[in-house]
Amino acid sequence: MLERSPLAENALQCLHDEDYGRPYDTRTLNSSTMIFSGGRSGISLDGDWNFCVDLLDTGLRQKWFAMEPMAAEERAEPWDYDPYEGETVPVPSCWQMLKEKWYFFEGSAWYTRPLDVGTPQDGKRRFLRVGAAQYDCKVFLNGVFLGNHVGGSTPFFCELTDHLREGRNWLMLMVNNARTLDRVPMRNTDWFNYGGVYREVALYETPKTVIRDLFVHLVPDGSDSRIRAEVEVEGATSARLEIAGLGIACDIPLDAGGRGEVTLEAAPELWSPENPKLYDVRLSAGGDSVSDRVGFRRIERVGDEIRLNGKALFLRGISVHEDDAVHGKVTSEDDLRRRFAHARELNCNYLRLAHYPHHERAAEIADEMGFLLWEEIPVYWAIAFDDPATYEDARNQLCELVKRDRNRASVIIWSVGNENPDTDARLAFMKGLADTAKALDPTRLTSAACLVNHARNRIEDRLAEHIDVIGINEYYGWYEENFEDLVAIGANSNPGKPVVISETGADGAIGEGAPRRGLFSEAYMTEVYEKQIATLRPLDYVKGMSPWILYDFRVERRQNIFQRGYNKKGLIAADKATRKKPFDVLAAYYAERREDDAARDAQAADAAREETA
Repeated sequence: MLERSPLAENALQCLHDEDYGRPYDTRTLNSSTMIFSGGRSGISLDGDWNFCVDLLDTGLRQKWFAMEPMAAEERAEPWDYDPYEGETVPVPSCWQMLKEKWYFFEGSAWYTRPLDVGTPQDGKRRFLRVGAAQYDCKVFLNGVFLGNHVGGSTPFFCELTDHLREGRNWLMLMVNNARTLDRVPMRNTDWFNYGGVYREVALYETPKTVIRDLFVHLVPDGSDSRIRAEVEVEGATSARLEIAGLGIACDIPLDAGGRGEVTLEAAPELWSPENPKLYDVRLSAGGDSVSDRVGFRRIERVGDEIRLNGKALFLRGISVHEDDAVHGKVTSEDDLRRRFAHARELNCNYLRLAHYPHHERAAEIADEMGFLLWEEIPVYWAIAFDDPATYEDARNQLCELVKRDRNRASVIIWSVGNENPDTDARLAFMKGLADTAKALDPTRLTSAACLVNHARNRIEDRLAEHIDVIGINEYYGWYEENFEDLVAIGANSNPGKPVVISETGADGAIGEGAPRRGLFSEAYMTEVYEKQIATLRPLDYVKGMSPWILYDFRVERRQNIFQRGYNKKGLIAADKATRKKPFDVLAAYYAERREDDAARDAQAADAAREETA
């Protein structure tokens, strides 16, 4: 038994100590260890990795990560797992989609691959980037534990420089997707709990100087004539900023902590869905260099309006999960572009990316195509709001999301939660997150899906005072019955802020075995959409909507004969091709709404010209 080998040190300790994982939960891989990766050329580590599921965490108990490659006939003890030979899986992937026996597996799994890169030369450094791993990922290199990251949807970085050796190196990742009461989200959710390294993995080489962060934005003072750049660089005293399209080229002095900022007079062409103008931005310092494509626009709340570049905005949207019937949470360029193509056909100008950070490529494509985005973290339902470690987990996920995507003009809303009970602990937790979002990024709005008292027909959520946009998840016609109550909510609430219907809809099964009428029928789903639109159309307090949801998606909790492990509220079936009748109903309403808004804007422009004349 490996428990009796020198690696385990003490057989009884190894077998019976349930605190074995504590030394490997340092959480030192977090938002503070991120590096800016835009414009960098990395070495892809995607492909086949050795793999083993590990339900009992035997790998940590027996210290698999410290085992050196050894021929079987030379071993003094029988190995329970060989990290260097055996079964392989592709990275990125979700293990549920690879073998039926892993479909409901929740626990730990080990990934191992060689790195034939040698030691860095000339003072250079090497960083591992993992796009996302669900949920806790521990990193080992050549038998040394380098840290772990928690949070299943945001990227993290780990410096490998000092632990690389000449010849072959071995990289190991232990990934755990178990649902626990202190994680974000916690045990009870309403989407499938995939596991694995499901986004891309890469190795970056940098000089000794490393650009950690770059945030470039329009100064939110209403003038639309000033640009601010905020940078963080490790190992330099100044950085060089260039925005060729605006004739900008200047040096930014850095303080002792490597931070600096500059505010410049400029007149950028403003980004909008109608004109998604992007500028090439480059930052260099001490031999390191990064780049990005950035749009400049102004998003603000004025009373109960959302305004983009000074114009009132109605968000014609749809909610989207990161889910695929074949690939699970793994996405691709084609999959993302199909999503936006369907949103375009719906006449959307906006998508809610629920309920966790989606692949960063989604926001890049939205920038290019001119879509607005709501992005959020999975503070979902009953989080452990009184646990400081849970708060730090949520705050770190938010920081990583904001730092990753705050150069994306398409992102207009950071959402800090969804359908949480209104308690004192939750209010402090969520207010802290909203304040964090504003501190990291004052150029965007904050939101959350807030609570409605359906007995009193009014918004009753203390968090509403601390965010810019009030999200409401309402399912009149499905979970609630009386549509007149929806009319009463705005009048009774008098929110004084824009309200977005962040979710609404109904399940509609199609195909063999689907009901022809009543609940779960396509006909009933269509009727709900028609009633929702008729009810919402005249409500002035509603400034946008993102019905639930674009595609049917996999979820454990939905197991009746019509759902069979899927939420069937999608306007399109899980094949991402077969449309349901409500798709056309919503598309027609959005087309009407788009024309009305265009006519309003034209009238406002004419009035402004007449006033100027």
